[in-house]
Amino acid sequence: MASSAPVLQQHNNFLFTFSSKNKNTNSLFFFNSCNSTLNYVTKPLASTSSSLFSSPFQSSSRPLIRLPRVSTAPVEYVPPAPDFDIHKEIARLKALKSKLDHCTNLKDRIRVIDSDSRVNSFFFSHQNSFSRVLETLHLDQFEVFLLKCVVAAGQHHVFGDVCTEFEQKRSSLKSALYALAEMIENWDVNGGNGGGGVNGYGIGTEEHEALRSMLKIIGEVERFYDCIGGIIGYQIMVLELLAQSTFERQSLSHHSNKSLKREIIEIHPPHALDLSQDLEYASQAAIWGIEGLPNLGEIYPLGGSADRLGLVDPDSGECLPAAMLPYCGRSLLEGLIRDLQAREYLYFKLYSKQCITPVAIMTSAAKSNHERVTSLCEELHWFGRGRSNFKLFEQPLVPAVSAEDGQWLASGPFKPICKPGGHGVIWKLAYNEGVFQWFYDHGRRGATVRQVSNVVASTDLTLLALAGLGLRQGKKLGFASCKRNAGATEGINVLIEKKNLEGKWTYGISCIEYTEFDKFGMTDNSLSSYSLQAEFPANTNILYVDLPSAELVASSNDETGLPGMVLNVKKAITYVDQFGSKHSVPGGRLECTMQNLADNFFNTRSSRCYDGVEDGLDTFIVYNERKKVTSSAKKKRRHGDKSLHQTPDGSLLDIMRNAYDILSHCEIKIPKIEGNEKYVDSGPPFLILLHPALGPLWEVTRQKFHRGSISRGSELQIEVAEFLWRDVQLDGSLIILAENILGSTTIDENGETILQYGKRCGRCKLENVKILNDGINWNSKENLYWKHDVERFEAVKVILHGNAEFEAADVMLQGNHVFEVPNGYKMKITTGDSGLAVELKPIEKKLMECGSWFWNYKIMGKHVQLELVEL
Repeated sequence: MASSAPVLQQHNNFLFTFSSKNKNTNSLFFFNSCNSTLNYVTKPLASTSSSLFSSPFQSSSRPLIRLPRVSTAPVEYVPPAPDFDIHKEIARLKALKSKLDHCTNLKDRIRVIDSDSRVNSFFFSHQNSFSRVLETLHLDQFEVFLLKCVVAAGQHHVFGDVCTEFEQKRSSLKSALYALAEMIENWDVNGGNGGGGVNGYGIGTEEHEALRSMLKIIGEVERFYDCIGGIIGYQIMVLELLAQSTFERQSLSHHSNKSLKREIIEIHPPHALDLSQDLEYASQAAIWGIEGLPNLGEIYPLGGSADRLGLVDPDSGECLPAAMLPYCGRSLLEGLIRDLQAREYLYFKLYSKQCITPVAIMTSAAKSNHERVTSLCEELHWFGRGRSNFKLFEQPLVPAVSAEDGQWLASGPFKPICKPGGHGVIWKLAYNEGVFQWFYDHGRRGATVRQVSNVVASTDLTLLALAGLGLRQGKKLGFASCKRNAGATEGINVLIEKKNLEGKWTYGISCIEYTEFDKFGMTDNSLSSYSLQAEFPANTNILYVDLPSAELVASSNDETGLPGMVLNVKKAITYVDQFGSKHSVPGGRLECTMQNLADNFFNTRSSRCYDGVEDGLDTFIVYNERKKVTSSAKKKRRHGDKSLHQTPDGSLLDIMRNAYDILSHCEIKIPKIEGNEKYVDSGPPFLILLHPALGPLWEVTRQKFHRGSISRGSELQIEVAEFLWRDVQLDGSLIILAENILGSTTIDENGETILQYGKRCGRCKLENVKILNDGINWNSKENLYWKHDVERFEAVKVILHGNAEFEAADVMLQGNHVFEVPNGYKMKITTGDSGLAVELKPIEKKLMECGSWFWNYKIMGKHVQLELVEL
């Protein structure tokens, strides 16, 4: 079946259905976005029927979605305020937006905004001094327009009481306290001058700086959200989503038969390529991914505030973004680059060519995210990749709103509480900032996307297979998916089937965000034997995207460029006001979800498809074991918490499980990892940290390990790619650290540090070696295993400088040892007459670049085969 152009149109009326494992019921959902009604009814089925689509989960289809996203505010918490009519407010703002949309220049826009009754009253009332204050601040016309938009949106309270009539807004006692606080503050700021702030109009220095900061933020909102109407459009969308959250479910029978002619949407568990089952095809897809590496870019959405991690700089006490979390000895951002370099090193070993992937990183102003990420990259010399191979672009912050009435939250005068607008802004922002063109200039046509908190996203062949299929089959967007854990804060992937009013059918793979489950009755119930969500795989936000297709959507001049807009107001927003009081208010902000870019890539069919429809779609899914796809370090484990889910502690256990799966297939005896509950009050049974360039494909890694054992409580860290383990018994700690893991660095003509793959690598061979020492002090309460910050009694440590080589054969290493090998030398450890025999000699000059031995990589059919070459 030929694919058609993406379906971009929106519809107002939808009918939703899903079939269940329980063949006795069928459920229908009806949504009308014009009259704000949502209905749900369950009725008996006339007869049983099988699923329309095959699924790797062996279940029939269970739908439950509509494409326009809705608020997830709990209905019981968001009753409309008695004096606030949300629908009238939406109508008023829409009328204003319509007038602004017809303006062609700033002068006309100011004329329209001045005609708004709220603006007129606020700025031109003789009782209000704010207009006089503005005259003293030397604001330009656009800045004044922004402030008037804030007022028109009903948010002038964020200006604070310094600019409003105190007598009408406060009790006499409260007025006195505020005035006293201002007097003291102005005295401090102005060196004893109680003159009332800047030019005597009540705006102190601090407020003036806050105003400037606020103008920058709201200016970015106005410009970035221009496709939905800027500040006014932002508030309209907030209120519409809040209004939708208060819909009461009514019976479908309340509607006339005419309603049955509306658009029908069905949701099915999607059919996916299961990489854990179809091993041969999975290997072939991974080979395509390796071959296609020169056509790929990498995208990292790092702009989130990551409040749940509670990460704090130990020196300054400042809050830190997730990218800076020190995980397994390095920041999470460094971990992303290590994984990428491992794939590039594999490409180099197969094709003897250097391939440097351009990396686009979306940052934000939250927690100084942009400055910290930039500083880290500079400190690490851009990871030996060159500054020109990085594109950092900063996402705008957006106002947080109250769950009650959509009012902006503020911590003080001109200090609205702002948060990043969700990772879905990445597409429009990338278009605005020239990121797509930057990728094209680097010769890239596709990209892989992963989030910083997912520490296993590049495990084995998942990411390579995803990209390989996307490139090979000309897909527009692909998801890497896995089994979903009950209660996880993650969405689900679904196959959407729609019949439009013209009788045509459209299909596509999409996602339902976890924040929308309650709205549609998709609740996790641990006490129930059945969960609707169990039918569907998890959305992990690991994506393949065709860059021209994404750019086409991002460049649209409407809300299409902001996919999956949601307003999640279930979580409290915590902030400290100007007087030091802490507040926790139910609220949220308008967010977009990057994975719902897929909603723009649906394919149309003239008739309904009953089998194999996924093969012809522009969207696709690959499926794998969960521990190879997603394990997140996204929230701090609280003291006494018995769950390790989505904590650094829990994700480390998944890394250990993966290490077990690698090594146990190499005839290495190793303890098996049990369920997380086993390790709530203890550390993992061992610590094994393997550099990803040992593979990253497990079939490559396993060819470097042969036989042996690793005892419970042992520690193994291998930071070297050119490595051989044969018949090694480890009981204790073994740490191998190479300075040149993947190659050596040079300085290019631009003065940048560039890593050259395969040149002067460190190397290590262990054959018939027994290592016995006391290793880690597992009883130490100071150990933080996920940081790899542990106390040791003893260890065998090998340190390789430059292209140093280390070999140990037919020897027992007992107790504490440090073997430090200088650049240009080879150290060999054997058993001598009176103990250890240590031989240190220079590497031959002709072998300085390539080493005295190396692994030769070859593609044999659908697999990568290694051959040990000794010179």
